[in-house]
Amino acid sequence: MKQILYLVKQLHQHTGKILYLNLIGMILISLFEGIGLLLIIPLIGMTGMMTIGQGENSQAGYFSNLFNPIPGEIGILIILGIYVLLLVGQSFFQHKQIILNAKIQQSFLRHLREKTYKSIMLANWEFFLKNRKTDISNSMTTELARVSSMISLFLQFLAAFVFTLIQIGFAIWFSAKITGFVLLFGFILLFFSRKFIKKASALGGKTTKLSQSYLSGITDHINGIKDIKSNTLENQHISWFHNLCKRMENNVIEIIRLRTVSQLRYKVASSVLLAVFVYFSIQLFQSQPAQLMLIVLIFARLWPRFAGIQSNLETMSSMLPSLHSLLDLQNDSDSAREINNGEHFQNAGRLQIKKEMTCQDVYFRYKKDSSIYALKNINVTIPANKMTAVVGPSGAGKSTLIDILMGLNKPDKGRVMVDGTLLSEDNLLALRSAISYVPQDPFLFNATIRENLSLVDEEATEEQLWEALKFSSAADFVNKLPLGLDTMIGDRGIRLSGGERQRLVLARAILRKPSILVLDEATSALDTENEKKIQEALEELKGKMTIIVIAHRLSTIRHADQVLVLDQGEIVQTGGFNQLAKEKKSMFHHLLNNQLEVN
Repeated sequence: MKQILYLVKQLHQHTGKILYLNLIGMILISLFEGIGLLLIIPLIGMTGMMTIGQGENSQAGYFSNLFNPIPGEIGILIILGIYVLLLVGQSFFQHKQIILNAKIQQSFLRHLREKTYKSIMLANWEFFLKNRKTDISNSMTTELARVSSMISLFLQFLAAFVFTLIQIGFAIWFSAKITGFVLLFGFILLFFSRKFIKKASALGGKTTKLSQSYLSGITDHINGIKDIKSNTLENQHISWFHNLCKRMENNVIEIIRLRTVSQLRYKVASSVLLAVFVYFSIQLFQSQPAQLMLIVLIFARLWPRFAGIQSNLETMSSMLPSLHSLLDLQNDSDSAREINNGEHFQNAGRLQIKKEMTCQDVYFRYKKDSSIYALKNINVTIPANKMTAVVGPSGAGKSTLIDILMGLNKPDKGRVMVDGTLLSEDNLLALRSAISYVPQDPFLFNATIRENLSLVDEEATEEQLWEALKFSSAADFVNKLPLGLDTMIGDRGIRLSGGERQRLVLARAILRKPSILVLDEATSALDTENEKKIQEALEELKGKMTIIVIAHRLSTIRHADQVLVLDQGEIVQTGGFNQLAKEKKSMFHHLLNNQLEVN
């Protein structure tokens, strides 16, 4: 119920006057239909099918008496003319209401999409470490689609509710006793239908979890298709997919079974109620024929609405977990917001490091309730416009240190300083604007080479694009492609080799003209010749920008101005390459010897 109230509140805040116009349209449609039913009484009286006395002490007689002074044939024409006008008016407002419903639904859906996406984009790096990317994607696609359907159902429910209230009002006007009797049974039916609504909500939660499993499984399998086929794991994954699809099938059937059972019971109870209602109307309430006929007509039209309301409530309950999932995602990402003012991105500027970046007594852990630190007692200085290399065994904390320096993670203890100024929310975006980051696993979009490069600089000229490609030793292979810069490279650049992807990402990083270049094993997939070319290019950049390199292949950092050696989250050595290589029984000497033995 809390989620429904939130939905109503958000709809009201977002749509404003349109929601009220929609409500007025619902009221007019219901009024036109109710008045149209009332016209049956004088029409029957004028045709002589039923005698309705002029002095009859009832609302039916009163309404019939309004047309008694009019001659028969003319009266029938007037009544039919009014009925046609009412029908035309109802159709007109129904047409407008359907369009308004669509506007409300689509506008609010766009609002939800943009709000959720903005919250995700402004969340800090820790948020993405905690949440599966496929769960976020599922919420932004499948769950949002279900919430959209829920909005549509809510608007239908609102229309049915308004129609029901107005028709009940007409029924009470004709006979308060009979109407009260019927409503008592109606409330009893709604009371006993609560278990169906609760069960529908539980099945909806199961649907959300199955949807998450489906998307995450498909994504993992497609991303790992090379490993699957190389190791002949097709059958295992097909079996997993079969079992998941079977569970999804059973879940949908269970929802439909629940819905049909509830509707069956509702219709059986309704038919019994209608028979009891007619009997008591005749025997106990001694209803007059015209009055009884009109009330029966009103409730005969209302029963399907009652059933529709019941069905809508069940369906909305089954979709509530989707709304809950979406709201949880919004709340989690909002609580993890990195920059309070999203508009700050527009005026971040670029932070130029003039002297140095320093880490002072930095400690960091991924789980805040854990006693295990990924980084401990880190005290380092990164000089401006120099090359600093970070080395160490796997799991030593190299990437974690880089994430701290880029402001992706915040230290649990200690601080990061830039030219003596604390790295904080005020200068964080300015620092990142000055950084180009090249990861070990290069990411490219399913677009052309030109589009992938232009992401960092939309105004880059053809000459600038080729200069960046030459720097990364990518110009030769791009030039040989059939369409050159306009060649499509496939999902994540799958049509290119690993080395070609790395060189393109490096070219993109250089095109940004950063003052800080961060390379995380960015040359690991390159052959010796291309690696040597990039090393020479990096040598030319020394003195022009600050370069930070994570390297497993120690031969790539011979010309680094400074080498930081990490082990188990601590800096165990600092110095130049040759200096550290001479320190026997040290971690760096051990790593270097291991690589020389392999080579």
